[in-house]
This record gives sequence, structure tokens and C-alpha cells, in this order.
Amino acid sequence: DGRKASIFDTFAHSGFVLGSGDVAADEYHKYKEDVQLMKETGLDAYRFSISWSRLIPDGRGHVNPKGLKYYNDLINELISNGIQPHVTLVHMDVPQKLEDEYGGFLNRRIMYVLIPLHPPMWYN
Repeated sequence: DGRKASIFDTFAHSGFVLGSGDVAADEYHKYKEDVQLMKETGLDAYRFSISWSRLIPDGRGHVNPKGLKYYNDLINELISNGIQPHVTLVHMDVPQKLEDEYGGFLNRRIMYVLIPLHPPMWYN
């Protein structure tokens, strides 16, 4: 789908944890089923995070259209089922390429790379 490695992927494949989490609950492919379960359970809100490496695979530059479509589809599915989306734009998951270049969030210069991430989510 165009997504590239994040720092979590690197950690999960480091051998320090059991399993990689590569598929986990597979919301990417099962979001419609998940939303139906939320609705049946009576949830009226859902908080989720945007994967920076799915939306902008190299951390900067082009927006991955498949990643953007996924988040648009998920949000639309939630709204059409009466569930309010609460979106965390970045939840400590950095594209590995930027971790290698900047050292992650310990380097304040990464914020200048992070800021352009927001407009694709606001305007789509």
C-alpha cells in the first residue's frame, strides 16, 4: 500500500519482542467490520492514530494516495455509523528514515519536518 518502515517496525523486528505486530488486529483491511462492532457495542467515539509512514512514507515529500484514501474511508465509515472520530496525528511513531536522519523526537529539527504532515489531513 506504499507504507514504509517506522521506528516501531524496526523495534518489532529487533528480536527483543515476541511477534512483530505486522498484522495484529488488521484494522487496515477490516475497518468496516471493526466499525460495525463499535456500533453494536454502543460506542459513540473512536480514537486512532495516523501512521506517518503510511501517509507520507519517507517522512516528507509526496503523500501516499492509498494511505490517504484509507484514512478518509475509515473516517467516513465512522461518521456514517454515528461514531465521532478523534484523530491523533502523530503518536510517537516516526518513519525510520527520519529516525536515522534526525534521531527522532530528541532532535527538535524534526518538528520542521512534522509540520507539513498536517495539511494533507486537514484538507482531504
